[in-house]
Amino acid sequence: MKLFYEIIYRYFRAPWDIGAREELVALVDNGRIKPSRAIDLGCGTGANAIYLAQKGFEVTGVDFAEAAIEKARARAREAGVRAEFIVDDLTNLRHVIGKFDFLLDYGVLDDLRLPQREPYVQNMLALTHSSSRYLLWGFEYPLRWWERFLPFYDIPFSSGEIEQRFGPYFEIEKIAGSLDWSRFPPGYAAYLMMRK
Repeated sequence: MKLFYEIIYRYFRAPWDIGAREELVALVDNGRIKPSRAIDLGCGTGANAIYLAQKGFEVTGVDFAEAAIEKARARAREAGVRAEFIVDDLTNLRHVIGKFDFLLDYGVLDDLRLPQREPYVQNMLALTHSSSRYLLWGFEYPLRWWERFLPFYDIPFSSGEIEQRFGPYFEIEKIAGSLDWSRFPPGYAAYLMMRK
C-alpha cells in the first residue's frame, strides 16, 4: 500500500488532491475551530495543513509517503507559510510527540484495514488532551458483497463504527454525510468530535 502512495504522489496528481476541504473551511470560517496547535493526520501534499497555517494555526502534517511530504514542504514554501511536515506511520507513531488542540483526518482511517484501525486510534489519542477537537472524514456505507473482493479498496465505516471506536473518548457530532447508491463510492460522512 505504501508503494502505491509513493508512486501516486511522486509521478501523478492524486484525485483527492483538491485543495482545502469544504467541511474544514466551513468550521474555520464560522469560528467553530479557532487558530491553535493542529495536526493533519495523513496530510498528503499538504492542502489542508497549508490552509490552516494561512489562517494562523501552528500546524504539523504527517504522512507515511515521503513523496507526499516532499510536495507538502515545497507547496508550503511557495505559499509563504510555516508548517512542519513529518514522515511517520499513524499506526505506529515514532516521530510525532506532544498534544494538539485540533486533529484532522481526511480519508486515512477508512483507508486502513480493520486490524490497523485500533492502533491508529490509540496513537491518535496520545496526541489529544481534554477538549481537543478531531475532524474525521471518510467513506461510510454498508459494504456490498462484491466490494469485499476488490484489491486495495477502502473499507468504508460501517454503521455505528465511529460511535463504537470513539464514543468512549469523544463527544461526537456528525456534521456532514451523504448516501447515494447511483454513485461510486456511494456514501461519506464527516464527524466533529471533542475529547472528553
